[in-house]
Amino acid sequence: MEPLSIKGTFLFTPRIHGDKRGSFHEWFRLDTFQDRLGASLTLAQANASVSARGVLRGVHFADVPPGQAKYVTCVRGAILDVVVDLRVGSPTFGSWEGVRLDEDERRCLYIAEGLGHAFVALTDDTSVIYLCSEQYNPGREHGVHPLDPDLAIVWPADIEPALSEKDQAAPSLVEAKASGLLPDYQECMDYYARMGMKF
Repeated sequence: MEPLSIKGTFLFTPRIHGDKRGSFHEWFRLDTFQDRLGASLTLAQANASVSARGVLRGVHFADVPPGQAKYVTCVRGAILDVVVDLRVGSPTFGSWEGVRLDEDERRCLYIAEGLGHAFVALTDDTSVIYLCSEQYNPGREHGVHPLDPDLAIVWPADIEPALSEKDQAAPSLVEAKASGLLPDYQECMDYYARMGMKF
């Protein structure tokens, strides 16, 4: 697992075994998580989404504790998967990093609690699956507008983003911070330490 620039994110590129019949790969191994993160990924929920080209989902995050860590992969089509550091006080607060996840390389992205997550479908009929450390709790789930100019996420220029009503109504980063909605960096770091995570 390769760490990205935002603390608490890792990219995993599996070894794909292929022949004329097709392919096989391990996209999740508990021992890999325990070796790299110092703790296992608690599996509370598994999600799947199918999106038309241009559908943009996020930026979503949950209150910490307990937050909701995610382990994301794209099993059909392709996405630009984006992590946003929403932890107030973080050295990388407000920054983002994007990686392409697709059906060819089968890469997976781990996103720790307290970080924002969004993705845009680059192809029609794109299928994304992800493991979650906590069940969805609408009272603790929040969002920041993915087209907020202060975030300045560079979405593909040839795509017209299609957002849900909920994501269209999400506050800007400045508004979310001013309202006290965003996670606190030190609280997140303390939570990671209590969980035994090695970030």
